Amino acid sequence: MGNPNSRHDPGTKTASVTPVAGPVDVAILACPEVTASVVYGFHDLFHCAGRDWGIVTEGAPGPTLMAARVVAAHPEPFVATNGVTIAPDGGFDGRVPDIVCVPEIMVPPGESLDGRFGDEIAWLRRCHAAGATIATACSGAMLLGEAGLLDGHDATTHWAYCDVMRSRYPRVRVHPQRALVVTGEGQRLVMAGGGTSWLDLALYLIARYTSIDAAMQVARLNLIDWHHAGQQPFARLARSRQVDDALIARCQAWIADHYGEPAPVAAMAKLSGLPERSFKRRFEQATGMSPLEYVHTLRLEEAKQMLEATDMPIEAIANEVGYEDAGFFARLFKRNVDLTPGQYRKRFGAVRRALETDRTSPANAPAEPASGANVGRKSISAASGSTS
Repeated sequence: MGNPNSRHDPGTKTASVTPVAGPVDVAILACPEVTASVVYGFHDLFHCAGRDWGIVTEGAPGPTLMAARVVAAHPEPFVATNGVTIAPDGGFDGRVPDIVCVPEIMVPPGESLDGRFGDEIAWLRRCHAAGATIATACSGAMLLGEAGLLDGHDATTHWAYCDVMRSRYPRVRVHPQRALVVTGEGQRLVMAGGGTSWLDLALYLIARYTSIDAAMQVARLNLIDWHHAGQQPFARLARSRQVDDALIARCQAWIADHYGEPAPVAAMAKLSGLPERSFKRRFEQATGMSPLEYVHTLRLEEAKQMLEATDMPIEAIANEVGYEDAGFFARLFKRNVDLTPGQYRKRFGAVRRALETDRTSPANAPAEPASGANVGRKSISAASGSTS
């Protein structure tokens, strides 16, 4: 069976599956750290496959193609991280599902997973060894890393967890730019990136285990648009959070308002009072990024904000955030964001304008025109710990 992602993401390999007898058995893993929206979102889309298209087009339910159930280590009802009560359909019984879906886990990036999720990880190992496909959404891929199932394989996860995944599981090849990765023996490990890319994951699984037509019907009924641009354009400042090292934190706060300086790394080194080589080494130890990479991150983030909210020419934006060479800025932006500045503005500027229009009633005064260079500086300062 053809891979529905082949026309969208050349990095996703084709996987063929022998159709199972009867509806495809999908077990959706739940635990207190998940959000109910993804658990029941998976549930709804899988039950929609085949059934709902008939209701809409012929007035009667179509065939049930997938049977989803919510399972948990302890099957009693519990309150999920977003305050919604989840009532599992059962526990980890002896049945081996065709597919296991792992939603995101709401654990802060970098927080230790040692001693946590032991029952869930052991169950994932058993299911995978017995032939099940394991599919994860967002940070749920961290459980595959803990289980050792990703060693030597490609992977993706929410962009805020990519650096943590690289550090914690050095044998895993992490692809932060991809919204969907299919890998492992028999292509039985499937991972979606951050946010709503779990929708891509559900469509992929429906197409792979039932048919592409069924997946397209689900997409049309639910107005789902494939995240073909990946997740890099959405990545913000998770990697530049304030660090515990007070000296480096002071430099972070300063550079949040001075990233446009002509020699920002030298200026931070001077502020720190350390020799430049020692400063660079200490900065990277504290943040996981070189000082120059950190400056580029801040500059590109400011550029994103300006592209979204202003009509300034791209060359002017490049100059405003600290790049005299607009061509260099454009190449750097494309390499880090996976979109050109123009493509980013076209896509996300329209989104911002639509949201602002929806928020503003006709009786309200028009929004203040965004023409200055400080549009995004408040968000950068806050993310970096500055109180400007």
